[in-house]
Amino acid sequence: MNTLKLRSLLEQFFIEDIGEQDITTDLIFPDDTKGEIVFLSKDNGIFCGEDIIHTGFKLLNLDIETKVFVKDGHNIEVGQKLATASGKIADLLKGERVVLNLIQRMSGIATLTQKAVSTLDSEHTKICDTRKTTPGLRMLEKFAVRTGGGFNHRFGLYDGIMIKDNHIAFAGSISHAVDTVRKKAGHMVKVEVEVETEDQVKEAVKAGADVIMFDNRTPDEIKELIKLVPSGFITEASGGIQLSNLASYRDTGVDYISLGLLTHSYKALDISVKVQWTGGEE
Repeated sequence: MNTLKLRSLLEQFFIEDIGEQDITTDLIFPDDTKGEIVFLSKDNGIFCGEDIIHTGFKLLNLDIETKVFVKDGHNIEVGQKLATASGKIADLLKGERVVLNLIQRMSGIATLTQKAVSTLDSEHTKICDTRKTTPGLRMLEKFAVRTGGGFNHRFGLYDGIMIKDNHIAFAGSISHAVDTVRKKAGHMVKVEVEVETEDQVKEAVKAGADVIMFDNRTPDEIKELIKLVPSGFITEASGGIQLSNLASYRDTGVDYISLGLLTHSYKALDISVKVQWTGGEE
């Protein structure tokens, strides 16, 4: 993850949560009393969030010492000790919720992604995400997808051209839309076109798209449509694909399957924070 962007995001999240002060904590612990908290897993899954723990607490107090006992992408089990943070109690209490919220969600996404990858069980086709992320959390959620063994689609509207059905409808045709962007975009930017019919596949191929995305097509339909795509093109399937039917797309031959569910239908992993010890003042 981009360290500067991560720090900026965490600063915003702390400002949102703490505001001017943590009135409860500041009244109970106005001094430099120290202690330690421990992060414990209450679920089985894939851990994600090393940098959140290290960076988050350091933003609140550089003297806080953090230790993470599991790497991103590793399996965790119920009851497992994941990390500790020790330092001024007031700062630990101010930071724990933001940090916990993020690692629970990121671990949930990583766990769901790993499940999707294993469900598909393909040596060729890769699982990737979409832009259906939580506003403000895209970098973190897409990192969690990679942690779970998936791949990232474009990060935003700025880093890849994706001509969808509404673009085509407004432009009048696939050919016109592709030709227009080809004349204006740089040579480093790939062009993806969303297709549903044989005629659209042929038109997109002829127009010179780089990526052909089969939208809301069944596995059998994709197997037929992909025959119209010459080698050298990247292919993708998306729309209407869930964990329950994901395995049926294993033999379609597409290079990627993009799943919005990875970042909009995950269950946050259950992780708790407990007090490990309370010390005295410095």
